[in-house]
Amino acid sequence: MARRERPLEGEDGPLLEFATALRRLRHEAGSPPYRDMAGRAHYSVATLSGAAAGRRLPSLDVTLSYVRACGGDVGEWERRWHAAAARLAAAGAGPGRAEAPGPRAPGAQGLPYVGLAPFRSEDAALFFGRERLVEDLFTALTRHRVVALVGASGAGKSSLLHAGLLPRLHADTPARAVTVLTPGPHPLDRARHALADGPGPADGPGTAERVLVVDQFEEVFTVCADPAERSRFVGELVGAARRPGSGCRVVLGVRADFYAHCTRHPELVEVLREAQVVVGPMSAAELRRAVVEPARRAGLTVEGGLQATLVAHAHGQVGALPLLSHSLLETWRRRRGAALTLDGFHAAGGFEGALAQSAEALYDSLSAPQQRLARQVFVHLIALGEGTEDTKRPVDRAELGQDADTRTVLARAAALRLLTLGDGAVELTHEALIRAWPRLRGWLTDDRERLRRHRQLAEAARAWEAVGRDPGALLRGAPLALARELTAGGGPVLTAAEAEFLAAGTAAESAAGDRARRRTRRLRLLVGALAGLVVVAAVATGSAVRAEDEVTRQRNDAVAQNLAETSAGVAAAEPGLAVQLGLTAYRLSPTARTRDGLLSALMTALPAHGKEVVAVAYRPDGRQLATASGDRTARLWQTRGAGRPDPVATLGGHGGPLRALAYRPDGHTLATAAADGGVRLWDVTDPAHPAVAAELPSREPDVRALAFSPDGRTLATAGAGGGVRLWDVTDPAAPAETAPVPGHRDTVRAVAFSPDGRTIATGGEDTTVRLTDVGDRTRPEPLAVVGGHDTAVFSVAFAPDGRTLAIASGGRTPIRLWDLAEPRRPAPLATLTGHTDVVGAVAFGPDGRVLASASDDRTVRLWSVARGARPAPLATLTGHVTAVGSVAFSPDGAVLASGGYDTTLRLAGTDLDRALAGACAHTGPRITRAQWASYMPYLDYSPPCSGLESP
Repeated sequence: MARRERPLEGEDGPLLEFATALRRLRHEAGSPPYRDMAGRAHYSVATLSGAAAGRRLPSLDVTLSYVRACGGDVGEWERRWHAAAARLAAAGAGPGRAEAPGPRAPGAQGLPYVGLAPFRSEDAALFFGRERLVEDLFTALTRHRVVALVGASGAGKSSLLHAGLLPRLHADTPARAVTVLTPGPHPLDRARHALADGPGPADGPGTAERVLVVDQFEEVFTVCADPAERSRFVGELVGAARRPGSGCRVVLGVRADFYAHCTRHPELVEVLREAQVVVGPMSAAELRRAVVEPARRAGLTVEGGLQATLVAHAHGQVGALPLLSHSLLETWRRRRGAALTLDGFHAAGGFEGALAQSAEALYDSLSAPQQRLARQVFVHLIALGEGTEDTKRPVDRAELGQDADTRTVLARAAALRLLTLGDGAVELTHEALIRAWPRLRGWLTDDRERLRRHRQLAEAARAWEAVGRDPGALLRGAPLALARELTAGGGPVLTAAEAEFLAAGTAAESAAGDRARRRTRRLRLLVGALAGLVVVAAVATGSAVRAEDEVTRQRNDAVAQNLAETSAGVAAAEPGLAVQLGLTAYRLSPTARTRDGLLSALMTALPAHGKEVVAVAYRPDGRQLATASGDRTARLWQTRGAGRPDPVATLGGHGGPLRALAYRPDGHTLATAAADGGVRLWDVTDPAHPAVAAELPSREPDVRALAFSPDGRTLATAGAGGGVRLWDVTDPAAPAETAPVPGHRDTVRAVAFSPDGRTIATGGEDTTVRLTDVGDRTRPEPLAVVGGHDTAVFSVAFAPDGRTLAIASGGRTPIRLWDLAEPRRPAPLATLTGHTDVVGAVAFGPDGRVLASASDDRTVRLWSVARGARPAPLATLTGHVTAVGSVAFSPDGAVLASGGYDTTLRLAGTDLDRALAGACAHTGPRITRAQWASYMPYLDYSPPCSGLESP
């Protein structure tokens, strides 16, 4: 009989609610004893009972193991955990602190990483990796009166100024006065105030030296609405520094995509020509310092695999630093004792996913009215780009309202460091949130035109106030109608000044009714005159038709592009509708983008595991597919082409997350490898009843890759410490080690046999790929080392003819092809560009003419490699909402399977023409007139699949 649990104690709150829900789940499962649950969950009795004690939030892994042991819904409980974590963070008690207090760091808030926020001067003790650039900037400032610091969004300009330059200036001359400002809506006032506050007279001999740092200089273009004030601001800044006898120096932090805006001002052209410092991506060594040193100062360690993964993600990515810092902070919250681990990183959502996961946790923690309010708040804090990327903009706190729900949204967002509150203003903590949070990007896509109208209304209201509320500055006619339409149906919250401006315009329009009627009469006369011109217009019919065709084409292109994006957004909830939208888009404008959108909508998607899918492999006959996951299981699936597969069996028993799997060429044996170093050989002759045939002796603490030789007699395993081992598996029930393969200095992440079985390729975190002759399995002989990669190598694949090797990595060259005609002298063949993040897997199709690649940028790409040195892109498949870690072709090449960190398995047909032709066979009820009007109001109702039944 199960022992009764102690009653929960403490105040009501997220911890108590979470613990109560866990206990209720156990009760509904029949109150199994914790000893029985421990056997199923692979956690101790104390750990599981502590999860439901209500004293602290258990880790995500412990929570999900508890839920599985009780037969609960893993997906639902993962969402519950993140919502509870967000509420705790908003209350100042994040899950990391509740779970494992650990040592405290030397930062201003006791954290080793600052997260999404830029470094401040008080965070200088945590600022590593930019030492050389700080010296370059300091040297430039000693030589020039005005210096521009130029870099992309997310390159670390603000952090460099605050945590790098400011401490360097004070260390050089402690008495030097340094003032930091951002332009804001009225930059001239701020500049004059800063200059007036300097020590001593404004200029003249003997003036004490001062430095004026203008951070986020681009605000002068995005927030300041007055071109004249903008020009005077620039003139006064540069003039104050260059005035004879002045003791003032000026540093401008400028976002790179506003470089052209700066060149419109002659004073800035001279500055940019003479004195600019460019902020580029950090080197691998600098990134390692930025990752490791803050942890070391706090008495923490960073797991080697985590270091390599983070460096691989961020290396060569100029705008990746906010995502790196945020993922580190969230990994720290999920640390294990004093160690930051790769498992914690994945639990946080990975590189980009950590930020999106934090934002989604905030959203899920809000009530429905608060969620609607959060949408208004976040989009209101963004300045829409005009030829540039969207940017953040500070907003006066009063513009957002003072009600309780608004205060809750702002407080919780600030606690998660998504928003910054201070000096009466609210702003996004960093623009990286715009890029990394899919929900926010969707809001901006949906609301872009409405947001532009609101910005125009706000600017018009400010102009009206500036001219003493002159009636001549009021909106009239169509602009007024659009402004009134803006506020209908749950539009944006207007400030008091905007509401008064709109009301005054409405009143003025009503008073001008007589004038409007007179205008109507005049318009009727004009219409009569225009009717006479119709005869003349007939002469130009040919030109008009051509012009109309061009207008129609441009409209179709725009509508099709929007439809393709919309199709991707609704695919998860309404796949049938997504296909019809994608098909309509492709027929309107058959471009590569609309084709890719339709092909992505046609992919079969299903949740395959409770955690990330790290590997996929087809049985050689193509009738079965295996998947491996971080949830410590592998699964077998009965395949049906590109259709939805049926689950057959689950393979468990590993003591850690799975890393890799591979079928023996006879299809009767499946090998699986795990993070605990365990490698198992499974007899899958009867797929419904798989059995362990043998377990290899553990040689490494973490096995990362597996590969069978083409004859099935040898298994290669690779993992931590550079270990690559060969095993004789002629009898799968009695494997025996034959020889180690030496060479690598760090963890090996990839291994593959050549088609003839004589060569093995291995790649790892030492950034190299090594080719080894294994014709004699007892005496491997090194052949060649392939270098030139910026970061760790994550995947290698031989073409079926054995003459080409594909290598997947990160940095500037994520995919490279090598000619192996002479294995001892590999020659570079081609570089494939297009992915925007680390490429984790590559696979050749069975005919060797197509290569597939999977990336952390959430896409799967198909490449034509038939021409060797001149590869070409074929298609880009989307749908995974986080990183894609694995790809595999079916043996006949007709289907491509991909596994992602979003826990899903996706199957796509590779015959693009056939997939497009048969699209209507993969949809549901015909799109309704209401749906059509919602998505395509400017097109006549014409369902792309007319033979379908109505819903």
